Amino acid sequence: MLKVEAIQKSFGEETVLSQLSFTLPSESVMSILGRSGSGKSTLLRILAGLERASSGQIFLEDQEISHWTPQKRNIVYLYQEPLLFPHLNVFENLAFGLRIRKNDPALIHDRVHQMLKDLELEGQDKKMPHQISGGQRQRVNFGRAIIIEPRVLLLDEPFGALDVETRHNMQELFQELRVRHKMTAIFVTHDLKEAMLMGQRLAYMQQGHLKIYSDRSEFLTDPSTEAGREIQFWEKMREEADKKRD
Repeated sequence: MLKVEAIQKSFGEETVLSQLSFTLPSESVMSILGRSGSGKSTLLRILAGLERASSGQIFLEDQEISHWTPQKRNIVYLYQEPLLFPHLNVFENLAFGLRIRKNDPALIHDRVHQMLKDLELEGQDKKMPHQISGGQRQRVNFGRAIIIEPRVLLLDEPFGALDVETRHNMQELFQELRVRHKMTAIFVTHDLKEAMLMGQRLAYMQQGHLKIYSDRSEFLTDPSTEAGREIQFWEKMREEADKKRD
């Protein structure tokens, strides 16, 4: 589905991305873990067409798209903040992408109501964005992204601003809809647990270099990810809690 070859990005003398190459098969999700400033968001912006790479090529379904506009790529970039249209209700926010693509009104009606059901937002369709909770706004934001059936969905720490319970609910929803809508996606996060939950493939970004792992074991045992250290920390916390209960 998506193939990236030797993508390089520099801002002046600073190299942000260095010779990144990878492939993402259709209907799969790759989680990219990494610290702030490692280049994760820059990569997503280049894939979406919002930023131009200094060099390298991007292929989508065997077509070279490096110079295509964002609209032509049909790759959706989902931000952390739910950027809903404040003057449109929930139904119209979900319908927006279908309307600008001039879909049949009956099809729009059916697909939006199905999406409301998928998002567990039935009965919320006439409410304005300010009348629903933060978690519900993120659901609408997510639904608006996938209702147009993008070729690739790019998620840039989409649940980072949510409380723990809402974040967990959104993670479960994403996993359900990923399968139902046969999504191809890249999920960027700085949270180890979330990276492992969301992606079938795991990658780590460090100082503009992207390393993709063959399996979870390789990812967990790589010292550069510090995944092993984090797991050891939580195991120690659990052991100490168990001792106190005893």
